[in-house]
Amino acid sequence: MFDSALQQSMQQWFKTALGQYLLEQEQRYFDRVVADVFGYNATQIGFAGIDFLRNNRMPFKFALGAQEGASVYALPQFLPVRTSSVDLVLLPHTLEFNTNPRQILREVHRVLIHEGKVIISGFNPFSLWGIHRRMMKSKTDFPWCGRFIDLSRMQDWLELLNFETVAGQFGCYVPPCTGEKWLSRLHFMEAAGDRWWPIAGGVYFLQAIKHECGLRIIKPCWDDSPAGKERTVAVPQIEQRQGG
Repeated sequence: MFDSALQQSMQQWFKTALGQYLLEQEQRYFDRVVADVFGYNATQIGFAGIDFLRNNRMPFKFALGAQEGASVYALPQFLPVRTSSVDLVLLPHTLEFNTNPRQILREVHRVLIHEGKVIISGFNPFSLWGIHRRMMKSKTDFPWCGRFIDLSRMQDWLELLNFETVAGQFGCYVPPCTGEKWLSRLHFMEAAGDRWWPIAGGVYFLQAIKHECGLRIIKPCWDDSPAGKERTVAVPQIEQRQGG
């Protein structure tokens, strides 16, 4: 859960060159994918000060969380939202900075409608960003203080909750340099990353759809025959056995 110190650290980090680089990459991805998701209700849980839903056209959108700027103040692991009432949920790095990420996913599954969609972004521990985090002596500042969750584990959690992963992408292939000059010089790695080392991006994105366990739609069998028309019914033949 976000505290005031982490909130301040996050705000300061997003003002740096590296924070702006990450924000630009993630905003471009979310702008593209949320535009094609339709429904009535959409919520973003976490990073309340950044509108990742701005390109979505649903009539009711709100940011939910325990951070400053949220339109609904609540803990993400206990959502004050009616069951099966939300069409789209965004989780931008929400799971990495909370003590119980699986409970958050359970709550997301609860509030989503059948066939509702969740879109997740996370830091990839098997990347240059993950290596940088492991080499740091102090991990008190954002984003290095978070628990980076590897992609396979995230997919396992989603599968256990009957989510179907339908799309995904890596991004942020540039090393986590602090200087704007080096970020600019190494920007060529962004284009080369998808081709040469596609699983080594600093962040990953996942899109998953909720399925209800055991739910099956049964379509009615309409009778197209004219009223009163006699129909022939096949009668099964019973073979009689002769006595011994």
